[in-house]
Amino acid sequence: MKTLERVSVFAGNTFAYWVLLFAALALLFPQGFTWIGAYISVLLGIIMFGMGMTLSANDFKEVFSHPKFVLIGVAAQYVLMPLIAFGLAHLLRLPPEIAVGVILVGTCPGGTSSNVMTFLARGNTALSVSITSVSTLLAPILTPAITLLLASQWLPVSAADMFMSVVKMVLVPIVLGLLVKALFKKQVEKSIKALPLVSVIGIVGIVAAVVSGSKEKILESGLLILAVVILHNLIGYVLGFFAAKLLKMNYADQKAVSIEVGMQNSGLATALATAHFSPLAAVPGAIFSVWHNVSGSLLANYWGKKAEIQTNKAPSNNETNVKV
Repeated sequence: MKTLERVSVFAGNTFAYWVLLFAALALLFPQGFTWIGAYISVLLGIIMFGMGMTLSANDFKEVFSHPKFVLIGVAAQYVLMPLIAFGLAHLLRLPPEIAVGVILVGTCPGGTSSNVMTFLARGNTALSVSITSVSTLLAPILTPAITLLLASQWLPVSAADMFMSVVKMVLVPIVLGLLVKALFKKQVEKSIKALPLVSVIGIVGIVAAVVSGSKEKILESGLLILAVVILHNLIGYVLGFFAAKLLKMNYADQKAVSIEVGMQNSGLATALATAHFSPLAAVPGAIFSVWHNVSGSLLANYWGKKAEIQTNKAPSNNETNVKV
């Protein structure tokens, strides 16, 4: 079991590299990964089931102790990212399928890796977990509704069908995860450290499936999609940070909101695009899965080192007493 835990920790710490590696392999040898396409929704369900098993009452304490801050984070998530996507789609005159794919990424809740990045950035991890949890639970209603509002000018959108898909792929697995944890608490606590490995395998499988199934389209429009994904993600970080700052949240909270806004559950966007639109519409989500883990790691590393430097510069109690 300890070996599995070590492997899981290693996989979690090197997540971005595995996504990049298998995305490249899927481009070079698509025939080896296309079969995974039929299981995208299953893989996402497994990831969400794992998320359900990690949730506890403590994760929602922040909602009740600081509801205003959680509300700001969730509102920023569901307002800023969809509007940024909508603006980029119009500004860059994206083809319909790519435009819808980018908007889908924007309308999805925060990604679970945002919690890890917030922790590494020395941000408010409790706030990050609460925002992710609440935004995920709201996804069955808000994701289809916002997609219908913003994306229907490009392609027909069935909000009712999307609602059912999000319930099946997100809400039901999370509830099942919570039930399993309640019924088999000791067993779940023993196996919970292996969940990062499961998440890594799930996301890597989803990305490889989409990349292999859309190889020609990626080679044709890959640079455009990559540019849009990078802009979407970076603008999300910036606007999320300054929105929190404008609303007078402290620095640790600002970092949490910034990362929550910039990092999306792109696996859900990819699954929804595959199920309701086209393989090309799923490509922005797949590329976002790769990019936001790279950018999130860099941002977390920067903020983490900055916090460490400031901590080292701060005078100790003894030094303070001597000076006084």
